[in-house]
Amino acid sequence: MTSTFTRFMLFFFFGSLALQFSACKEEKTPAAVKQVQISFKKEGELELKKAATDSLLASLDIEIDDDAYATQTGLMYRSSMEQNHGMLFIFPDDDFRSFYMKNTEIALDIIYISEDKKIVSIQKNTIPMNESSLPSEGKATYVLEVNAGLSDQWTLEKGDYVTFSKN
Repeated sequence: MTSTFTRFMLFFFFGSLALQFSACKEEKTPAAVKQVQISFKKEGELELKKAATDSLLASLDIEIDDDAYATQTGLMYRSSMEQNHGMLFIFPDDDFRSFYMKNTEIALDIIYISEDKKIVSIQKNTIPMNESSLPSEGKATYVLEVNAGLSDQWTLEKGDYVTFSKN
């Protein structure tokens, strides 16, 4: 009986010791999070034109976002964009839209465009990382994002229009 008790006590002692050492393992610090660099992918070309004269205001290479995931992420997590680049969102219907700048590091001009490709409103010089709503003033099927200040530089206004083609 003593031998069984001694074995039990030894098992209990060494088991407790093993459990104590395993519980005191040093926690590993998580591996550094790798930042993925998102680069521009040309998927089409877009022209902005003055309504009154049909004159060309600007030509852009564009990325096209026409699915739910792309629309949710847009230009998030990008630190810059070339002056002749833009992102065109294409929606399945003409409706009032609202964007925000969550996780967007670049100040933008957000140009809301109707089904007939006329500009209905512009949200100028948006504030990076701001989650405030930036609504359209009319129904829009398309939304174009460009670097902040470009819509003023181009003298873009309501009623001007766009044409675009996909690659």
